[in-house]
Amino acid sequence: MHIWSWQGFFDYLFNPFLLEGALTTLWLTAASLVCGLVLGVLVALMRLSGHRGLAGLAAFYCWIFRGTPLLVQLLLIYTGLPLFGIRLGVTEAALLGLALNEAAYLSEIVRSGISAVGPGQREAGLALGLSRRQVFRTITWPQAFRIIIPPLGNSVNGLLKTTSVASVISMEELLRRTQILIQERFLVLELFLAAAFWYLVMTTLWDLVQRRLEARYGRAYANTAADRR
Repeated sequence: MHIWSWQGFFDYLFNPFLLEGALTTLWLTAASLVCGLVLGVLVALMRLSGHRGLAGLAAFYCWIFRGTPLLVQLLLIYTGLPLFGIRLGVTEAALLGLALNEAAYLSEIVRSGISAVGPGQREAGLALGLSRRQVFRTITWPQAFRIIIPPLGNSVNGLLKTTSVASVISMEELLRRTQILIQERFLVLELFLAAAFWYLVMTTLWDLVQRRLEARYGRAYANTAADRR
């Protein structure tokens, strides 16, 4: 009875087919993050706008996408939209589903970061003759960004692993390609552990990047605070 094969594990650890899946996971994560962050900032601003209609719409959006499983959302996008004449490929459906889901969570992170900046600073900027857009760009957002880096980094870490859900609609990222190889070679433990290794590598590398970002922006803020004293 076959239990474990070290040769099988090492043979597929650097398998080109598997590595291409890991690269797909990386670019899918990056694209979903960028789209999700842009939409998340927009949703956060809508909730903070003071306009009841916009705030209600943004709250409803977050309620839907935070309250339902990503798996269900992907299936509805991929198999449900064609019923209304909207046909998306696997890649487009995966990117859309991940971005919409991530935006709902990122909007709360962004909203909390913006809310943490004291209103007195915004009022001071307006008193100096700056427009609301200039105040947001030069005063509010730089400080809010420093605050949201840690939770944003955690979201990226989670998104790297969450992309595996896209395998359910046959998106050939790391997990899907692992499953394909398992069906061909029947090396279940070996291939799943090879995939786990690459997920661990990607999340570890991102953790190093996140630490550098936190140190850089934290140091810049510390230097600014010291100069004010």
